[in-house]
Amino acid sequence: MFQDMNKKISDSIEPFRELVNIQTKMLEELTRQQMACTKSCIEATIQQTQEMQRCQSPTDLVDLQKSYARDLETTIKSASDQNLKALQDARMEIEEIAHSAFDAFNK
Repeated sequence: MFQDMNKKISDSIEPFRELVNIQTKMLEELTRQQMACTKSCIEATIQQTQEMQRCQSPTDLVDLQKSYARDLETTIKSASDQNLKALQDARMEIEEIAHSAFDAFNK
Protein backbone atom coordinates (compact mmCIF):
# COMPACT_ATOMS: atom_id res chain seq x y z
CA MET A 1 0.00 0.00 0.00
CA PHE A 2 2.77 2.41 0.90
CA GLN A 3 4.57 1.57 -2.35
CA ASP A 4 1.40 2.26 -4.36
CA MET A 5 0.91 5.59 -2.64
CA ASN A 6 4.56 6.47 -3.14
CA LYS A 7 4.30 5.64 -6.85
CA LYS A 8 1.15 7.78 -7.24
CA ILE A 9 2.84 10.72 -5.54
CA SER A 10 5.95 10.31 -7.68
CA ASP A 11 3.82 10.10 -10.83
CA SER A 12 1.83 13.19 -9.89
CA ILE A 13 4.99 15.20 -9.16
CA GLU A 14 6.73 14.19 -12.39
CA PRO A 15 5.19 17.01 -14.52
CA PHE A 16 6.47 19.56 -11.99
CA ARG A 17 9.95 18.06 -12.19
CA GLU A 18 9.80 18.30 -15.95
CA LEU A 19 8.73 21.95 -15.71
CA VAL A 20 11.62 22.73 -13.39
CA ASN A 21 14.03 20.97 -15.76
CA ILE A 22 12.70 22.95 -18.73
CA GLN A 23 12.99 26.23 -16.87
CA THR A 24 16.48 25.38 -15.68
CA LYS A 25 17.58 24.49 -19.21
CA MET A 26 16.02 27.69 -20.57
CA LEU A 27 17.70 29.88 -17.94
CA GLU A 28 21.06 28.22 -18.56
CA GLU A 29 20.69 28.87 -22.29
CA LEU A 30 19.66 32.49 -21.75
CA THR A 31 22.59 33.03 -19.39
CA ARG A 32 25.01 31.48 -21.87
CA GLN A 33 23.66 33.68 -24.65
CA GLN A 34 23.82 36.83 -22.53
CA MET A 35 27.40 36.10 -21.53
CA ALA A 36 28.35 35.61 -25.21
CA CYS A 37 26.60 38.86 -26.15
CA THR A 38 28.31 40.77 -23.34
CA LYS A 39 31.70 39.36 -24.33
CA SER A 40 31.11 40.33 -27.95
CA CYS A 41 30.10 43.88 -26.98
CA ILE A 42 33.15 44.29 -24.74
CA GLU A 43 35.45 43.02 -27.49
CA ALA A 44 33.85 45.42 -30.00
CA THR A 45 34.32 48.31 -27.58
CA ILE A 46 37.99 47.44 -27.05
CA GLN A 47 38.52 47.18 -30.79
CA GLN A 48 36.70 50.49 -31.29
CA THR A 49 38.94 52.19 -28.73
CA GLN A 50 42.08 50.85 -30.41
CA GLU A 51 40.93 51.91 -33.87
CA MET A 52 40.01 55.42 -32.68
CA GLN A 53 43.69 56.12 -32.19
CA ARG A 54 44.27 55.58 -35.91
CA CYS A 55 41.65 58.11 -37.03
CA GLN A 56 43.15 60.93 -39.06
CA SER A 57 40.04 63.08 -39.53
CA PRO A 58 36.55 63.66 -38.14
CA THR A 59 35.18 61.74 -41.13
CA ASP A 60 37.26 58.71 -40.14
CA LEU A 61 35.86 58.95 -36.62
CA VAL A 62 32.26 59.21 -37.84
CA ASP A 63 32.74 56.23 -40.17
CA LEU A 64 34.26 54.24 -37.32
CA GLN A 65 31.34 55.12 -35.03
CA LYS A 66 28.84 54.07 -37.71
CA SER A 67 30.61 50.75 -38.17
CA TYR A 68 30.71 50.23 -34.41
CA ALA A 69 26.99 50.98 -34.09
CA ARG A 70 26.14 48.56 -36.94
CA ASP A 71 28.23 45.80 -35.35
CA LEU A 72 26.57 46.29 -31.96
CA GLU A 73 23.13 46.35 -33.56
CA THR A 74 23.85 43.06 -35.33
CA THR A 75 25.17 41.48 -32.13
CA ILE A 76 22.21 42.61 -30.03
CA LYS A 77 19.66 41.58 -32.68
CA SER A 78 21.24 38.16 -32.90
CA ALA A 79 21.16 37.79 -29.10
CA SER A 80 17.53 38.89 -29.06
CA ASP A 81 16.61 36.33 -31.73
CA GLN A 82 18.40 33.57 -29.81
CA ASN A 83 16.68 34.59 -26.57
CA LEU A 84 13.27 34.50 -28.22
CA LYS A 85 14.00 31.07 -29.68
CA ALA A 86 15.02 29.72 -26.26
CA LEU A 87 11.82 31.13 -24.72
CA GLN A 88 9.65 29.73 -27.52
CA ASP A 89 11.27 26.30 -27.25
CA ALA A 90 10.62 26.27 -23.49
CA ARG A 91 7.03 27.42 -24.02
CA MET A 92 6.40 24.61 -26.50
CA GLU A 93 7.81 22.01 -24.10
CA ILE A 94 5.68 23.39 -21.25
CA GLU A 95 2.58 23.31 -23.45
CA GLU A 96 3.25 19.67 -24.28
CA ILE A 97 3.47 18.83 -20.58
CA ALA A 98 0.27 20.76 -19.86
CA HIS A 99 -1.61 19.02 -22.67
CA SER A 100 -0.45 15.59 -21.54
CA ALA A 101 -1.45 16.40 -17.95
CA PHE A 102 -4.93 17.48 -19.05
CA ASP A 103 -5.23 14.42 -21.28
CA ALA A 104 -4.51 12.27 -18.22
CA PHE A 105 -7.52 13.85 -16.46
CA ASN A 106 -9.78 13.19 -19.46
CA LYS A 107 -9.28 9.44 -19.27
